[in-house]
Amino acid sequence: MAGRIRAEDIALVKERTSIVDIVRDHVTLRPAGVGTLKGLCPFHDEKTPSFTVRDAVGTFHCFGCGEGGDVVAFVEKVDHLTFVEAIERLAGRLGMELRREEGGGPGPGEGIGRRTRLIEAHRIAQEFYAERLLDGRPDSRAARDFLRERDFDRAAALQFGVGYSPRGGEELATLLRGRGFTEDEMTAAGLVGRGSRGLYDRFRGRLMWPIRDTSGDTIGFGARRLFTDDRIEAKYLNTTETTIYKKSQVLYGIDLAKKAISTQRKAVVVEGYTDVMAAQLSGVDGAVATCGTAFGVDHIKLLRRLMRDEPGLEPAKIVFTFDGDAAGQKAAMKAFEEDQRWTAQSYVAVAADGMDPCDLRLRKGPAAVAHLVEEAVPMFEFVVRTLLARQNLATAEGRVQAMKAVAPVINSIKDPALRPEYLRTVAGWIGVEVDQLAASAKRAGTLSDGDRSRGSREERTDRGRPGDVDEAHVQPSAAELAAALPRPNLRNPLAVAERQLLQVLLQFPSMVTGDALEGIGSSSFVAVAHGVVYDAIRRIEAAPGMTLAGWVDAAAANAPLSAQPLITELSVAPLPTTVDAATGLPEARYVDALLGRVRESALRRQIEDALSLIRRLSADPHVDAGEVRAVSADLSGLQRQLADLREGMS
Repeated sequence: MAGRIRAEDIALVKERTSIVDIVRDHVTLRPAGVGTLKGLCPFHDEKTPSFTVRDAVGTFHCFGCGEGGDVVAFVEKVDHLTFVEAIERLAGRLGMELRREEGGGPGPGEGIGRRTRLIEAHRIAQEFYAERLLDGRPDSRAARDFLRERDFDRAAALQFGVGYSPRGGEELATLLRGRGFTEDEMTAAGLVGRGSRGLYDRFRGRLMWPIRDTSGDTIGFGARRLFTDDRIEAKYLNTTETTIYKKSQVLYGIDLAKKAISTQRKAVVVEGYTDVMAAQLSGVDGAVATCGTAFGVDHIKLLRRLMRDEPGLEPAKIVFTFDGDAAGQKAAMKAFEEDQRWTAQSYVAVAADGMDPCDLRLRKGPAAVAHLVEEAVPMFEFVVRTLLARQNLATAEGRVQAMKAVAPVINSIKDPALRPEYLRTVAGWIGVEVDQLAASAKRAGTLSDGDRSRGSREERTDRGRPGDVDEAHVQPSAAELAAALPRPNLRNPLAVAERQLLQVLLQFPSMVTGDALEGIGSSSFVAVAHGVVYDAIRRIEAAPGMTLAGWVDAAAANAPLSAQPLITELSVAPLPTTVDAATGLPEARYVDALLGRVRESALRRQIEDALSLIRRLSADPHVDAGEVRAVSADLSGLQRQLADLREGMS
């Protein structure tokens, strides 16, 4: 068996890969200072961006949740990969073939990555299905007819990777076995099942849509029933949840839509695979759809990161297209319950005759689909009108019930400044005085007080089986690492000065020489964690031509595991001072002041320690007076050093 990946290949992958390019597959970044980019963190839900990337250093850090590391760590965390799987994925993007050491077996955490194998199995399956759709065989005619009837031609099928799964029942299993996949790998991928007579294809006689992640990897499939004698009556089937496919975290079409969503800061959520195809082919490039599950929290997080849905910017826009039937109205209410998680403005688009985007394109043309999205109404208005339609507003009882129904919706409006205007508008729709509706709203709660908690317990109309429990992370999280090393108390001004000095040492190592650090040791720092980081920096053996990223990597290698997240954080954290545009360096006076503060703090602690020792020695009758005089002499020397330092700083 081939052993571990060669260290020089790992280093080459890191060197050739831009962390900014990788992060932008998942997060929309914007400039935030010299050499720094910011965006919404992909690892926790936040409204204000605290996720920071520095391309020159090759690291990222989130100041909200504490996650950080290099490009490999990012890929590991964001895609739930092992180290070797992350290296393999990055190497694949580079078109680089990895070499492995001969003999000795794989290194810790290495071996052919499990996820990589499952992704490869899906790639082969997608190509197989696509070929069977378009090769002209009679058994796939029904699939081609289905597409043709909806005005999807060969080019559209190729663009979206649509395919057909043969009815034979074993063809994909045979193909994958011939490509070297084991039974466990095929079943773990959700492509093949295991029965009493052996392996069988999970999808048989169905039109197939590949479901891809933001990086473009196929991770699952959606399958549409074509034949009346299909023993599985469900119209749509989705891949069962696997280690690479979590239906609550994926959106169909996101691989093709992410660029438009990011640049236009607008997403359009439709209800099905054919709706995504119809919308994108009609010029609605940001169209996506859920995969057999309701639109939920994880979908919101994904779109928020791509749209830069954050305070201080012009609000992003999210448009939902729902059917006009009861199911569509229920979906709209569910979406409104989650609306408070957005800064974006939410809209609803429903065709007057209830047609979905696929039918609308077929009957009225692509322009009608684009017009539908452009004429979307605010979600608040759609939800309120939906609730009012259930009441008989011609009767006093109906109007009272209508006020009770819409009051929690009014109270849930994100912008309180808009409530008076909405009160007047809705009061007019109901036919009551504004004061009456205002009084009803004052007595009512918000959706989060009742409907949202009940809604979360409702049974979802998922077409797939319940998902598997997420696998536990093998490596400790940033929170676990932070617990092993006390977090510096940044309410202490001395700790703040220490932090900024360490930032300088990591980000601008050429500014501070060894002589300038004379008299400063790890014990000079008031924060234990800062002392650990300083010790790691001082032990770096600088080599000719060492890059800034190499310098930071060396510091992390010298530090205990518990201090490495802090080193990553300090390597990207912006300094609260101006940086010279020409040199790219902070002012020397600023750095000298930081050195002085740390030295002064260290001397003062040494003086306090000496005074304490003198008091203890003086209180002990058995101590020789000469010992006290010696300590006193040391104390005088420290006090002179402190006086000289202060004079030099003034």
